[in-house]
Amino acid sequence: MLQGLFNYDNPVWRFVGKLGDLILLNLLWIICCIPIFTIGASTTAVYYVTLRLVRDDDGQTIRCFFRSFKENFKQATILWLIVLVTGIVLGIDLYFFLQIMTGDSILRTVFTALIGALIILWIFTVSFLFPVQSRFYNPIKKTIFNAFYMSIRHFAQTIGMLIADVMLVFVSYLSLYYVPQISALVFLFGFPLIAFVNSYILNPIFNRYIPEEDRRVDDELRPILEDVKLVHPTSSPAPEPQPGPGSEQSVASEHGELSEGGLQEDNSEGGGDGEE
Repeated sequence: MLQGLFNYDNPVWRFVGKLGDLILLNLLWIICCIPIFTIGASTTAVYYVTLRLVRDDDGQTIRCFFRSFKENFKQATILWLIVLVTGIVLGIDLYFFLQIMTGDSILRTVFTALIGALIILWIFTVSFLFPVQSRFYNPIKKTIFNAFYMSIRHFAQTIGMLIADVMLVFVSYLSLYYVPQISALVFLFGFPLIAFVNSYILNPIFNRYIPEEDRRVDDELRPILEDVKLVHPTSSPAPEPQPGPGSEQSVASEHGELSEGGLQEDNSEGGGDGEE
């Protein structure tokens, strides 16, 4: 019994180890976010590690964090700047229509509703953007589209993830006044705790876009999310004509000279940044 208790493969110890990884991730995330413009790369690296933790993949937290940070630095930084600029623009527009504009009430209501809808779509897309960047290798435009597409297609999971995030933040805020000890514990884990909870929702979603043979994590390859994996064909392709009994292919097959062939998928490792 004691031998099983002190076995490091025990689920309890594995969970404790993950908590320790989250504390270390929080420290790395805070340090790497200090320059501000690196927030995107740091957040992407956090999701890269938390998605691995959810899949129970073994790996050194520090090494995996900085590997993702380095590979995704350029593209994740550009994505972060796009998110920041669009968020500021939407915030200014909303403030203008709510506080400054004093004209036609109907026009004001319409524009306020429009900006509100855009902000909701912005939140949906951002909630998937950096996790998608950490898991899939794509150009910038494609990454943004895939994040938006997934957030809408998996609407229920997106809402559930956002509710969980709001609840964590709300509990942390309340504990500041009523249970400071719990608040200190929550802040010890910081943003990686939110990413860790989100990863339990995101990982099954991402697996739906990755062929079974590509779900390899030991070599840390990231799959390419192609268009064909996102779009369901409206009609099946016409079947290829079968060779007749007297055809050359049929004769060759009978003699074992034809081997079964198929499309080969490119599994070569690519860099973290896609072409714009």
